[in-house]
Amino acid sequence: MKPSNLLFIFSDEHNKKVTGCYGDEVVQTPHLDRLAARGTRFTQAYTNCPICVPARASLATGRHVHQNRCWDNAIAYQGAQPSWGHRLMAQGHDVVSIGKLHYSGHDPLRNGFTEEIQPLHIVDGLGDLLGLIRQELPLPVRKGAAMLGPEAGPGESDYVRYDRAVRDAAVKWLRQRAADAGGKPWVLYVGFVAPHFPLIVPQEFFDLYPEHRMAMPKQYAQDERPTHHPFIQQLRGAQIYDQGFTGQDMVRRALSAYYGLVSFLDDNIGQILDAVEASGLAGSTRIVYGSDHGDNLGARGLWGKSTMYEESAGIPLIVAGDGVAPDGQCDTPVSLVDLFPTIVQCVGGTLEAQDRDLPGASLWDIAAGRAEPRTVLSEYHAAGSSTGAFMIRHGQYKYIYYVGMPPMLYDLENDPEELRDLGGDPACAGILQECEQALRAVVDPEAANALCLRDQAHRIEEVGGIEAVRQRGMFRFSPPPGADPVMFK
Repeated sequence: MKPSNLLFIFSDEHNKKVTGCYGDEVVQTPHLDRLAARGTRFTQAYTNCPICVPARASLATGRHVHQNRCWDNAIAYQGAQPSWGHRLMAQGHDVVSIGKLHYSGHDPLRNGFTEEIQPLHIVDGLGDLLGLIRQELPLPVRKGAAMLGPEAGPGESDYVRYDRAVRDAAVKWLRQRAADAGGKPWVLYVGFVAPHFPLIVPQEFFDLYPEHRMAMPKQYAQDERPTHHPFIQQLRGAQIYDQGFTGQDMVRRALSAYYGLVSFLDDNIGQILDAVEASGLAGSTRIVYGSDHGDNLGARGLWGKSTMYEESAGIPLIVAGDGVAPDGQCDTPVSLVDLFPTIVQCVGGTLEAQDRDLPGASLWDIAAGRAEPRTVLSEYHAAGSSTGAFMIRHGQYKYIYYVGMPPMLYDLENDPEELRDLGGDPACAGILQECEQALRAVVDPEAANALCLRDQAHRIEEVGGIEAVRQRGMFRFSPPPGADPVMFK
């Protein structure tokens, strides 16, 4: 393909179902819909880990969590493993980031960028230490999570202000780059925080979604929630988001705020896309949009991420530009590790010999039907879980293997809303065996789980032991530059 610039827009916690081009008839996302109409939308895209820091490490390195060993929100990418940015900088390309990265340190060159503008990284270089405690039961209760519902509604937050600043910096950069045209194709990464909680959104976007018109989440009622699986029960006990909700009115208000944040994100993206056009860069710039993971949004009584349900593990992913057929749809499963070869190929870079074992494939090739089939993997080793979870897609099935716990199996063709877990169905024994074999061809889950727990125990000792971690407490989310974390104990 002909080399071109790349604008890579990345959001945080965007449930792909809450996007017009993915079928939501309520949300207003005209700019993302316009981008999808110009290019290809991947319908079966997944995060490699449904929580921020590990997902972003997989994005950077092009490797699965068990390979890069960035297991949770306290073990972040440090730049030691080569990223796509390192590859491209070494080949003379300009690679700039604006906004949230969620890495360990603030050294742009080490992180794989020629420049970082307004970066957001993990708190104090330490991140969420409380999430490291996974071998002592009961797991630590995330007390701040109960604020999710009570605080939801219209207003201003540090995140809203930060995203506006990121947008303005991206527009300014594009204008300046247009005036300084020349040289090798560049990559501009733009990292927004929306629609990540807190669910506080400017009034004009909140007003787009009257609360009384918002439908209740599926299986939200207490007697509808699936309660049979120990992993989900454990997660409910630790991440107590739903305990703060006092009734259906608050649930609907939270959904209005989340939908408003998606439209706020879309509006910011629209201004950046307009800047590409106005700067005369449209013909020489391809565009990728994605998110690090989704959000359960009350389905099954769960909020936040951390599960392998489609709402949490599924992500929106759109590519557009020269060589991409307009209004395309690709149903091949893909994941964030595919971005490494995608970005390098886009700008005309080359992979190194040590990249030959990368698990991903170029999205440009996948969309064109040129890539070989492979197994897409997502895994989870972080807060609210005492054991590792490993998810793959196997044809029409989603298979989730839990070390020491029963597996889950969903037939996404006949049960797209994942209402019936077939993991314990004797009639599915053959499918379960096939799926486990496919998983083990990619990773040994027991070995990966043991390695993770050793790494996390070592990290706990490095920071002073379990009691020191407990005394430090937790924060709800990483604050943007200039703001302090709000700690809970």
